[in-house]
Amino acid sequence: MEMPLRTVRTNIVQSIRAFRVSDLQEAAQGLGHHFLYANLANAQTKQDVLDMIGQQFMLPTTVSRNFDALYDNLTDPVHKSGPQPGFVAVLEHIPANVKFDKEAREQLLDIFRDTADFWGDRKIPFRCFYSFL
Repeated sequence: MEMPLRTVRTNIVQSIRAFRVSDLQEAAQGLGHHFLYANLANAQTKQDVLDMIGQQFMLPTTVSRNFDALYDNLTDPVHKSGPQPGFVAVLEHIPANVKFDKEAREQLLDIFRDTADFWGDRKIPFRCFYSFL
């Protein structure tokens, strides 16, 4: 089921808006892409966000150190592990509070934008959808 992704650029980070997570997951499966999902509703701090993304994306524990480690784990080691079909990532309910403020949210989304650019340079689709809590 590629339909929901037909109108979405291949290397982009955007609000989930009218998309449903289940539709994005089906579309990713239909395309043979990796589907990465993190529900961050219970996160309060940057550390919580990093821990939850690492756990739910099933990344090495080093991802929870900082945003740079998150980027590193989403790019180079995966690229070196062999050909990749593409990715659909969903960051649902990114916290919007004093402990995870606008600057922290932008830094997180910048990591995913940089990741989309990394994969785009290699002609691999990487779409990331997000929502705020």
